[in-house]
Amino acid sequence: MIYTCLTTYMLSTVVLSSCQRNDAILRNDFDGPYADGSYKWAIQTEGGIFHEQRGSVKANPEHSLLVEGQYQYTAPDGQVINLLYKADETGFHPVGDHLPTPPPIPPLIQRALDYLASLPPKDYN
Repeated sequence: MIYTCLTTYMLSTVVLSSCQRNDAILRNDFDGPYADGSYKWAIQTEGGIFHEQRGSVKANPEHSLLVEGQYQYTAPDGQVINLLYKADETGFHPVGDHLPTPPPIPPLIQRALDYLASLPPKDYN
């Protein structure tokens, strides 16, 4: 797990340095990893890139890692991109206004799905 935390930190630093070669790093904090597996870090450049993350080990049978964070930067078109994320044993879960969303389910399809969900389960044995 220490390897994963440090790899994530170093990867972020490399990405920042390759994307913004002339921007000074204003903030570069790293705490941990601690004995309980928790850590947190944050980095910020004068060019407006900000990324912070914290992680901990969940007390479940798998002792899975829970990671939460956010990053922000300005896209080439001038749009400020702000993404919040959570990653756990179920996958990566991003939230951001810039992310595409699926179209709504057409009413007839939704009615069919609701009907199928209302049927009793079949025993195929």
